[in-house]
Amino acid sequence: MPPETRYAKKGETSIAYQVVGEGPVDLVLVSGIVSHMALFWSDPAASAMLRRLTSFSQLVLFDKPGTGLSDPVAGPPSVEQRVEDVRVVMDAVGVERASVLGYSEGGAAAALFAATHPTRCEALVLLETGAKFDWAPDYLPALHAVWDRIWDLQLAGAEHWGDGRVFALWAPSAASAPGFSQAAGSAERICASPGMAKAVLRAARLMDARQALPRISAPTLVVHREGDFAVPVELGRYLAKEIDGAKLAVFPGDDHLVWFGAWEPIVDEIEQFLTGARHRADPDRALATILFTDVVSSTERAAQLGDERWRALVERHDDITRAELERYGGRVIKTLGDGFLAAFEGPAKAIRCARAICAEVRPLGIELRAGVHTGECELRGEDLAGVAVNVGARIGALASPSEVLVSSTVRELVLGSGLEFAERGAHVLKGVPGEWRLYAVSGDGRTDARPVSEVDPETAALTPGPRETMRPRDRAMLAGARRAPGLMRALGRAWH
Repeated sequence: MPPETRYAKKGETSIAYQVVGEGPVDLVLVSGIVSHMALFWSDPAASAMLRRLTSFSQLVLFDKPGTGLSDPVAGPPSVEQRVEDVRVVMDAVGVERASVLGYSEGGAAAALFAATHPTRCEALVLLETGAKFDWAPDYLPALHAVWDRIWDLQLAGAEHWGDGRVFALWAPSAASAPGFSQAAGSAERICASPGMAKAVLRAARLMDARQALPRISAPTLVVHREGDFAVPVELGRYLAKEIDGAKLAVFPGDDHLVWFGAWEPIVDEIEQFLTGARHRADPDRALATILFTDVVSSTERAAQLGDERWRALVERHDDITRAELERYGGRVIKTLGDGFLAAFEGPAKAIRCARAICAEVRPLGIELRAGVHTGECELRGEDLAGVAVNVGARIGALASPSEVLVSSTVRELVLGSGLEFAERGAHVLKGVPGEWRLYAVSGDGRTDARPVSEVDPETAALTPGPRETMRPRDRAMLAGARRAPGLMRALGRAWH
């Protein structure tokens, strides 16, 4: 359950903030271009990172005016106004002195806050950020062409705000994962309006907090990923050079959205800096088979059908998928736009489930692609994370329509099961070391009839014919009719 949201008053503007955790360090997070606190807590990776921060801090986070849960404003706040936001929120919380974590565009405001309010800044952490977000003759001139390309892509993406294009630039390791564009598009729309998004991006390009760097007296840690496209690592190196005594920690990775990829070592470094120790326990791990599914050409299909008919079709797809997952013993981890991430105890059931889903949704006029991989996963409550999950997502993205694509690990594990495979060659999976041999499932020598004992008696009671002849899509339709008659009317409209 997300923490309580409160509001700090700055004149007529209300700034939404939250206070989470009971750790010994007061830590104020100054977020980047756009944010939405409720969205942070609903995302498994982002919320896991925030919970990790709260294990050693009382974390104060807020949405800047114009974004997220805070009041809309006429224009984007300047860096000086953002400094005032930090002060107002700290006053509302009752924190006189705190460590400040400036992330992305929020780093410039955090640096200026540390310089202008030294008695209120215990320590400063600058994460994936810079003092200025564009080149100048006296500021990293070698990055001239790099910055022109960065801003061309970001501003072009902002012209289509709500399609997920900007977030894809900020999280390249996840951009090709099934369902990412839909989830990222939704996140963009939730965080800010298109007009505000374009305005804050243009304002960020004009920010310049370089004059504050020599005046920072608080202990400072600069943390950056080596391959960050949106904010090149040279900006972090500049900060560390210009702030007296600053420590620089550079980590591998390409994502600017820090909760994508391996964020745990980064938070370990922050904890070490702020508390003098690291207390992260080794995560629980377990072997699992991962299944990713995704609707092929969903954007084009949605445009053809229109919003209402597409929504009804997706709900129908979801009913069928959940019914098949239940049948084969799969567990839904989460939905990803118009796809699913599910876990199984064994790979043969995952493959047969994927084949069944592909077959059952095809009469709806849509096709799925599916990827299956088995590996050790990190357990994060009900969620799964780790390299195995990333591999499964990458494999799913490479599958053809109505194809179930698996890793060589899965193929070896199901030898003797009757499943047949066609080789699809060696592939380099983005963000995953080495080459991976992939195989398409071409057949199943086992007869996969469903025994009567597996049929849901509640659904079967609605059917006049023999229970064993019911198809999964029929069971889903009947169950849906009992739950929501209005849904069935919408489905009827979608099919005509």
